[in-house]
Amino acid sequence: MIDLLNKRVRLMATSAAVALLLAGAPQAFAATPADTLVQGWAFDDIITLDPAEAFEISTAEVTANTYNKLVGLDLNDTSKVVGELADSWTVSDDGLTYTFKLKPGLTFASGNPITADDVAFSFERAVKLDKSPAFLLTQFGLTGDNVTEKAKAADESTFVLTVDKPYAPSFVLNVLTSTVASVVDKKLVMENAQPVTPSEDYKYDSDFGNAFLKTGYAGSGPFKLREWRANEVVVLERNDSYFGEKAPLARVIYRHMKESAGQRLALENGDIDVARNLEPGDIQAISDKEGLDTTSAPKGTIYYFSLNQKNENLAKPEVVEAFKYLVDYDAIGETLIKGIGTIHQTFLPAGQLGASNDTPYSLNVEKAKELLAKAGLADGFSVTMDVRNTQPVTGIAENVQQTLAQAGIKLEIIPGDGKQTLTKYRARQHDIYIGQWGSDYFDPNSNAETFTYNADNSDEGTNKTLAWRNAWDPQDLTEKTQAALLEKDSDKRAAIYEELQKEVLERGPFVIIFQQTEVAGYSDKLKNYKLGPSFDTNFLHSVSKE
Repeated sequence: MIDLLNKRVRLMATSAAVALLLAGAPQAFAATPADTLVQGWAFDDIITLDPAEAFEISTAEVTANTYNKLVGLDLNDTSKVVGELADSWTVSDDGLTYTFKLKPGLTFASGNPITADDVAFSFERAVKLDKSPAFLLTQFGLTGDNVTEKAKAADESTFVLTVDKPYAPSFVLNVLTSTVASVVDKKLVMENAQPVTPSEDYKYDSDFGNAFLKTGYAGSGPFKLREWRANEVVVLERNDSYFGEKAPLARVIYRHMKESAGQRLALENGDIDVARNLEPGDIQAISDKEGLDTTSAPKGTIYYFSLNQKNENLAKPEVVEAFKYLVDYDAIGETLIKGIGTIHQTFLPAGQLGASNDTPYSLNVEKAKELLAKAGLADGFSVTMDVRNTQPVTGIAENVQQTLAQAGIKLEIIPGDGKQTLTKYRARQHDIYIGQWGSDYFDPNSNAETFTYNADNSDEGTNKTLAWRNAWDPQDLTEKTQAALLEKDSDKRAAIYEELQKEVLERGPFVIIFQQTEVAGYSDKLKNYKLGPSFDTNFLHSVSKE
């Protein structure tokens, strides 16, 4: 009864803190509590918090702070991985079997012990649910029929993964740092699983806790999920059962705030501790203000727009090329992304193996007109672009709208929140989509596969890469991408990725604009607040507050 009472008191205290922070007008908040980190951030892309289903950039930061994986990215050397739940691992001589030994004495936030059976279950449910990120695991030959044999517990502390080909070990290990490989609490999840009537599309009789984990929690990270309210708030609480060093902060609150100016004002007033979506002018204003500071980190995230090849006009090669000449890269670089990105036109972000820095395109309206005329569209045409109503994509879309008009192309911008635009994009119902893509793991295959691989171009295709979403079917590139995974020589592997980038740059339906430099403004009351090299390495467990 005492434990239950204490839990109720803690919940009431947290609820009160959140209520105070969310009360009042959008820019009239209570001061942030001393034990709480409050971040202003646009996270309207969150659709689910189930690691087996989540495939959005904002969600990955939340799951990275609340779940653990077998291995994680080494922040001091991003070419390596380090153990999280795994104490050690070995690879068989034939390159097909990976054996992981778990650290002893690990527990989930629920208090349940973490065993190799939980790891195996986490792989099984991700493969059988077959949601958007499942391909990251199924690319190793895992299927619903074989996953219990190919990803299994040899004993309580030993997990064995058997892959179908002798891939480069660095590739396999890097994939296991992605969100879909997060380890969930099997006992808790299955206690909350719902029965399902098997069908032709889904042959299992359980949802493996998918409905529960959309808003629930079953992890072991330094924080545990307390609450998510779409387009409003995400609340994390310290996990006192965490096996590592305990977080100094009692909780982390993400407040959904879309506008840069609103975030800046709230930060200046002390209503939030961190502003995450600042535009160049607001970054400068914060840099000049006493008591505030900024931090930045180059990200493996690129911004692009893509042309759906189902649209007969956009499917013409001359039109694809014309669009690449109808972007004012210089103007965008000098204004809209100043300080928050660098112009980049290839699908591999700088810093990854084989990344190319080629930037052959610049604004050339006359060249674009020639290409449109060659395509039989000298008088232009009308087309739509789905745009998440946040910056900098809205500003970039408006800029592109103006330059397209110079060549006779009438662009209608269709605004929506992140969830709306992503859902439409994933259903291949767009003309043009503008957004961002962050590498799921720190290996060049993450981007190479999504931009070049399309195993089944039908609407029923299950491997829903960006190539598939845009109905682009480059079979020759798909084969090269698969071959790169088996190349053990890093120089030869890099050469393959350089060639792939050149091909996509020349003929792919993707107009890649810039690589992100993430910037955050924050109160100097914070200590150890840092941004990581990827969207899922913005860790908060070492942050403290004076």
